Amino acid sequence: MANWFFEPGHTEVEFRARHMMVTWVRGLFKNISGTLEFDPADPTKMAFETKIEAATLWTGVQQRDDHLRSADFLDVEHFPTISYKSTSVKPCSGHEYVVEGDLTLRGVTRSVPLEVAYLGQWDTPWWEDGVDKGPKRRAGFVARTRIDRYDFGVNWNDAVPNGGVVVSPEIELRIDVEAIREN
Repeated sequence: MANWFFEPGHTEVEFRARHMMVTWVRGLFKNISGTLEFDPADPTKMAFETKIEAATLWTGVQQRDDHLRSADFLDVEHFPTISYKSTSVKPCSGHEYVVEGDLTLRGVTRSVPLEVAYLGQWDTPWWEDGVDKGPKRRAGFVARTRIDRYDFGVNWNDAVPNGGVVVSPEIELRIDVEAIREN
């Protein structure tokens, strides 16, 4: 089983939530660290874990970012890290899997399934201090899931007319991972 690490500059988590019942607000977490054990010939033994620095949240609007970092939402002062650790893998078809794992957000851990697609791998350059020290083997993955933020204690909301809410309880997540095989 090969060991890999997530390349922080090319790994990100995108989230989106409905706003005022009519549109989507999107944001990102960048510079994500993680480790992966993976062999495409035996994907059922895949295992990975990742950590996200919650304060790196970015939506492009400073006032909204500050509110999302506050105790109303992520409470990054008291819960600076979001983490995920896989617990099992079920192949679906070809290079697609359902990965079960434990997501910890605001100190609450829940089992969350990820729909994962393996995008392949390639030998590439690896630049350090202006010198190509490659090749390095890179692999790509994309994962998707939905969570109910209320399950993790992210409960702030306000009502809008006709039974609506300011922010949807359901949050959609898309994770793009570029992993580099360790020598």
